[in-house]
Amino acid sequence: MSEIMPLRPGDPPRLGDYELRGRLGEGGQGVVYLGEAEDGERAAVKLLHVRFTGEAHARSRFARELAAARRVETFCTARVLAADLDGETPYIASELIDGPSLRRIVEREGPLAGEALEKLAIGTATALAAIHRSGIAHRDFKPDNVLLAPDGPRVVDFGIAKIIDESGTITTRAVGTPAYMAPEQIAGERVGRPADVFAWGSTMLFTATGKAPFGGDTIVATLNRVINHEPDLGALPEGLRAVVGACLRKDQARRPTADEVLRRLLGHLAEEGAEVSDEVLAEGVQAATADLTRDGVRAPARGLLRRRPVVLGGAAAAVAGLAAAFAVLRPDLPSGAATAPAPAPPAVSSPAPSPSTGSPLLDRIARKRKITIGYRGGLPGVALGSPPAGFEIDVARRIAAELGVPADRVVFKDVSVRREAAVESGEVDLVVANLSIDARTRRRVAFAGPYYLARRDVLVRGGSGISSPEDLRGRRLCVPQGSTTAALIRDRVVGVEPVEADDMAQCAAKVADGTADALPGDDLVIAGFGARLNGRFKVAGLGLTREPYGVAFRQGDPKACAAINEAVAAMYADGSMRKLLDRHFGAVDFRFATGRPRPERCR
Repeated sequence: MSEIMPLRPGDPPRLGDYELRGRLGEGGQGVVYLGEAEDGERAAVKLLHVRFTGEAHARSRFARELAAARRVETFCTARVLAADLDGETPYIASELIDGPSLRRIVEREGPLAGEALEKLAIGTATALAAIHRSGIAHRDFKPDNVLLAPDGPRVVDFGIAKIIDESGTITTRAVGTPAYMAPEQIAGERVGRPADVFAWGSTMLFTATGKAPFGGDTIVATLNRVINHEPDLGALPEGLRAVVGACLRKDQARRPTADEVLRRLLGHLAEEGAEVSDEVLAEGVQAATADLTRDGVRAPARGLLRRRPVVLGGAAAAVAGLAAAFAVLRPDLPSGAATAPAPAPPAVSSPAPSPSTGSPLLDRIARKRKITIGYRGGLPGVALGSPPAGFEIDVARRIAAELGVPADRVVFKDVSVRREAAVESGEVDLVVANLSIDARTRRRVAFAGPYYLARRDVLVRGGSGISSPEDLRGRRLCVPQGSTTAALIRDRVVGVEPVEADDMAQCAAKVADGTADALPGDDLVIAGFGARLNGRFKVAGLGLTREPYGVAFRQGDPKACAAINEAVAAMYADGSMRKLLDRHFGAVDFRFATGRPRPERCR
């Protein structure tokens, strides 16, 4: 909630059922007051400026704001409590959001990073997808209009929002906040949902850097940067970088929709043009939810999102659960400020503790008879669907069984772009998610395995004649957003023709229909995409690099490392690893590695 300022001479003492207690702010359209009803209910009461009350177009715009706010699900905005648009003092009374803006948090506490940033991205993308599904274009999405309330992030201020017409777009003057405007808003072109997606991308970049991506010394300089400059995305983690980069494309026709943004953040396959479903919104809730406890002790992490239970069951239940799931640890509140102390539990006799194994992970498994394993979803043949299925899911189940976890006590969680962060925070016990063991990842997590030795390669049609890097010269290489393998190939091979695509699913479709000759990526991943295509496809066998996929867990647990290594060794020894590879990727001509990779040393 904004700072409450005293009323000024000429301010009304009351509007409708609300006695006005002070000013919360003022904008070009009106003043926002803190109102209080007789029953103590507080509200943000927005009053149309007196100078506009006689203007039909101003009242009409005020009415559009009311209509927009009422159409949007209440989990992502402020609920309308009362309104009077016909009287001498037109006003809208809305739910009072008791929380700071995203801008205030970033400016006061600094940029967000890691898990906090990734979860905020998923939470706000879920809200924006729900807003668009309501038929609304916000047109002023920015850090100031994202409020981090105790019961969830809200997108507010629909003062220049527009209900989309049947064409899905609207025509308007350049309205909005310059640093977060899309190019089409500045150019006076047709403006609709894509402008919100651009603003979302700009907001995520501000959240990661503390600076507006197109900020300039003057408004003219800012507008020029929006139209002509490319922002620096280096502060974003790799997965989020590709999504934000796609959202900030100058051509609005080439941007993803909010639905597609959400799906990509969740690791889903692309479903171009499909409306976001109740299930995807609900998954957005779960993915943006963090468990900040390690064996019952709250982790001291600023800005992370607290976990609350979510009951799913259709659109109404999904969106109703969102607000509860997005409870934010408020940096401006002292620890425990909003909660009463819990009553002491009754004294009970406790069973004697089991002897320690010397491993925090193995002790926790023995005590709880349960394990939570993170995976990277959206990869056919590797990990796809709900519940997930694929090669890595089967590997994870076997490891869990070798560690003594019953099959019905294995919990899977899609951690996609936040694999290391999920381990560090204790959100998951292990990650089995094509995470390569290298110096960078070793700084954050420990590894056992590898369970598979992948290689950078390309997927091609059978009979294409491509079997070496040189064979790609003059060929069309599909380049998914953020693909490091594609960059590696283009550095090594002169004359490769790039074919851009949003993601690997689009690239696979282009290879299938002949508009591209090759899809780059780790051999296991591209084989999974090839296995679901109709036709004969193969992994070319370029073997550009070696990517040892390890099982990630928290550092400082060598005994858990040794136990996982034994589980992986058993899978290679009894032939089950080869059988799994053949089961999931046998439809593709794929010479996968069958020998056990050299195991990690357990320190």
